[in-house]
Amino acid sequence: MKRFSLVSTLVGVFVLTVAISAQAPQGGGGRGGGGRGGRGGAEPQGGAAPPAQGRGGPQVPTPKNLQFFPKDMTGAQILPIMQNFNAALGVNCTYCHNAEPPVDRPGNDFASDDKETKKKARVMLAMARDVNMKLQAELGKPAAELTNVQCVTCHRGVAIPKQLVAIMMETAGKDGINKAVQQYQDLRKQYYGAQAYDFSDATLFAAANQSLAMNKPDDAIAFAQLNLAYHATSARSYQVMSQAYQRKMDKDKAIQALEKAAEIDPMNQGYKNQLQQLKAGA
Repeated sequence: MKRFSLVSTLVGVFVLTVAISAQAPQGGGGRGGGGRGGRGGAEPQGGAAPPAQGRGGPQVPTPKNLQFFPKDMTGAQILPIMQNFNAALGVNCTYCHNAEPPVDRPGNDFASDDKETKKKARVMLAMARDVNMKLQAELGKPAAELTNVQCVTCHRGVAIPKQLVAIMMETAGKDGINKAVQQYQDLRKQYYGAQAYDFSDATLFAAANQSLAMNKPDDAIAFAQLNLAYHATSARSYQVMSQAYQRKMDKDKAIQALEKAAEIDPMNQGYKNQLQQLKAGA
């Protein structure tokens, strides 16, 4: 246990998982190399051979080509760490490993470094370790009292940890607003209730504001309308919609949108002032 508490301090990202794996019986390995192992590709748990049967249950293959973790770590100790990556990135073993489903398929080479995702994973692991060590050194707290940076800290169940508003703006710029609207609806259907993306009214409001700043009032209106379809009481969506209609020189619709914003949020004096100025033609 002494050795693994040291490993957990150095790795930082896997404090809990490493502690558990240190206590795991050598004969047990949980789900084998299967499941949803993704960032687990950083350090493979073995070659192509499936777990061998033996006394005490399936044996996890001996890890090969360990470059980040100590080279004498066993398969049973590595496996829970791999499974921790699984959930953090929402991918499977083949995302990083040179393998095809099923994971025990002959010819699979989990130790191979052919995939770029695996190489990048090692870089990210080192980054997280360095951040955690720096936090411990500069904050003067024991490792157990720190909130450690983990894969899930940024990834939250998706392989590429982009903010949803960035995804929306990128798609709108490249493929048009209709594609962006459809993408948002698809992502919401797939991920709503998970921690992957922010589906509050803040995301689409930000997208509408950014579109307006880029002089794309039609995109701003589309993002605001989409936001209102899910957040009917988002007064600020009506307010940014009003600004977009003003940009399009459509004063009547601008007034209607701002009146709706003031109706939803009657205590907002800013909306009332803007509405008064708009009606006065200022």
